[in-house]
Amino acid sequence: MYEARLPVVEIVGVYHAEGSLLGEVRYVLGRLRGTAHCALCDITHGAVRRRRAWDAYVATLDLPVTLVHLDETDDDVAAAVARAGSPVVLGRTSGDALVTLLDADALEDLDGDVAAFGDALTAALAATTR
Repeated sequence: MYEARLPVVEIVGVYHAEGSLLGEVRYVLGRLRGTAHCALCDITHGAVRRRRAWDAYVATLDLPVTLVHLDETDDDVAAAVARAGSPVVLGRTSGDALVTLLDADALEDLDGDVAAFGDALTAALAATTR
């Protein structure tokens, strides 16, 4: 039986890090020691701040993009992260369901490239409407 898929109305990216001051310090120290890594962070941020290329890309989208840390998620996003892992890019459908668009492995394969992220996200969004 064919099941209609609802369109994605919001992109939700969840970093593999906590957003508190302590969480940020832990992540930076972990990065320096080689014990912490977030492929979504590599895409959205450079060494010090958010990438201009990321901001330019997001400005081209017809969908809102929300980026949150693990300690900033709502219950439904936390449940989706529990299933998919982090980092992850989720799509919120018009029915308020969350679907995984890009999991940690897919994000890692993009090697921090914003353009490659755009291509992967476009493909993932197209796949959700088939």
